Amino acid sequence: MRLLLDTHVLVWSATDPERLSKTATTTLLDPVNRLFVSSATSWEIATKQRIGKLPQGGELLESFELVLADLRASLISIGHEHAVLAGSMPGTHRDPFDRMLAAQAQVEDLHLITRDPAFSDLGVRVIW
Repeated sequence: MRLLLDTHVLVWSATDPERLSKTATTTLLDPVNRLFVSSATSWEIATKQRIGKLPQGGELLESFELVLADLRASLISIGHEHAVLAGSMPGTHRDPFDRMLAAQAQVEDLHLITRDPAFSDLGVRVIW
């Protein structure tokens, strides 16, 4: 299965793995699955660190490539098709990071590992 990690899943995997659900943990550890992380995740971590919502964000960004390697995850850059879909997809959910992850999950045919119920309204296949 091809899976995109929501930002909180990446953060918790690196800093507080017991917060992940049993299903999420099992899915992340299954070597058959291919894991992906969006470059929007580093943008969101940096933003949250800057505004004080994620004090450990700086440390996480400094070790970002190591965290990805530990998870066996590949980075997905934001492309034109992702940006257009994120900006134009219907729905009232306004979070730009969530909209980008939803767009990337749809364009790249990925399931999203997240506990956030808002993604179901954005047409994303969710695992938690």
